[in-house]
Amino acid sequence: MTVGPSRTEKDSMGEMSVPESALYGASTQRAVLNFPVSAYVFSRPFIRALGLIKWGAAQANHDLGLLDAHRTALIVQASQEVAEGKLDEHFPLDIFQTGSGTSTNTNANEVISNRCCHLANHSTGARDLVHPNDHVNMGQSSNDVIPSAIHVSAAEQLKNCLLPELEKLQTELEAKAKEFHHIIKIGRTHLMDATPVRLGQEFSGYAQQVAYGRQRTQRAIDVLSELALGGTAVGTGLNRHHDFPAKVMRHLKQRTGIEFREATNHFEAQGSKDAVVEASGHLKTIAVSLFKIANDIRWLSSGPRCGIGEIQLPATQPGSSIMPGKVNPVMSEAMMMVCSQVIGNDACITWAGANGNFELNVMMPVMAHNILESILLLGNACEIFTEKCVRGITANEERCRELVELSMAMVTSLAPKIGYDRAAEIAKESAKTGRTVREICRETNVLPAAELQAALDPVAMTEPGGKGSAGG
Repeated sequence: MTVGPSRTEKDSMGEMSVPESALYGASTQRAVLNFPVSAYVFSRPFIRALGLIKWGAAQANHDLGLLDAHRTALIVQASQEVAEGKLDEHFPLDIFQTGSGTSTNTNANEVISNRCCHLANHSTGARDLVHPNDHVNMGQSSNDVIPSAIHVSAAEQLKNCLLPELEKLQTELEAKAKEFHHIIKIGRTHLMDATPVRLGQEFSGYAQQVAYGRQRTQRAIDVLSELALGGTAVGTGLNRHHDFPAKVMRHLKQRTGIEFREATNHFEAQGSKDAVVEASGHLKTIAVSLFKIANDIRWLSSGPRCGIGEIQLPATQPGSSIMPGKVNPVMSEAMMMVCSQVIGNDACITWAGANGNFELNVMMPVMAHNILESILLLGNACEIFTEKCVRGITANEERCRELVELSMAMVTSLAPKIGYDRAAEIAKESAKTGRTVREICRETNVLPAAELQAALDPVAMTEPGGKGSAGG
């Protein structure tokens, strides 16, 4: 039941009582009542994409002589308002609804139709001027509009919200790699001491992970640039002009800067959602990379006195309600939680993508919700991680030198000179006595002093082909 003033509207199933202030109509109201599941609604980027598609479709139909200038102008203005977010309050539908998203496409058609009525000083619900199906939805079906809106919204968000933040993060990590290049520290494999590395080398690895993340983001944009629009109900293109898709694509490029193109095969584009699954897979990989980076930084800063403590993170907030002075690696933790959510979203998208039955996927709304959430979370997390963590990282050079000297792994560079077994004995003695490898080697005269000094030079061990080159 509606609360407050209402009006009566009709659809193909009969009359419905609709809130007087709502721009949507009877079909949307049915969906409001049918799906009170989660209170998750389609996000702003998706509603923007819907508005852009309706905007482009009206202009394309006018270009083709199918829609008169007056109706076109009204639909274009109303659709523009949808795209700009001026009518978001009139898109109330839950994500968990009809699997094709038909309710939301109908929602857009009704809102635009009724907004056209207002623009032309007609009463709400009048359909003679701009009909939601005959005019707003001309040449379209929910089955090609909704997958296209997923692609358009996700591609725009990847381009505008994630790519720039990944670029900033990569730049800051590269700057740290240069700043820390001279600092020698102990490497770690299996969480155990390994041969020395440069702190800058570690950070260069993080920077490269993010660089690959940018490439994966671009690949995701590319795969999403192919749109189902033009396939109408089942992929055959029934009830649309032959040239309709190409004209809409040109209008969408004008507004987004993305080279959208008609699907190579409309049956693939509507029967499957493999492109969304692929794009989400790229996001999952980016999340895995960012989790690793954030977790490493968290561990490297652990302590500050009783952990690894090789780097220090900027203090952002108190870390304990009971332990004064405690500061935690909260930016790393936030990033790791975001990455976990993105990986979970990908699992949902993967399963939803597998549920394409014959000519239609029937789990599209939840795919739209999850991929857009993943992009938003990754973009926002990268921004705060860059600004509030990476940019302010400093190195504890004395701690790095101390741990290098204490490491038993220093013995690795001696193995080619004294043999693996003798080197292993020295490592065991170091572990047993707490003395350094250098001290034991000097006491036992395993090598002449100058040769020992060269062999145990940690700087040389960090270069390609250096004395410390060894397997894992």
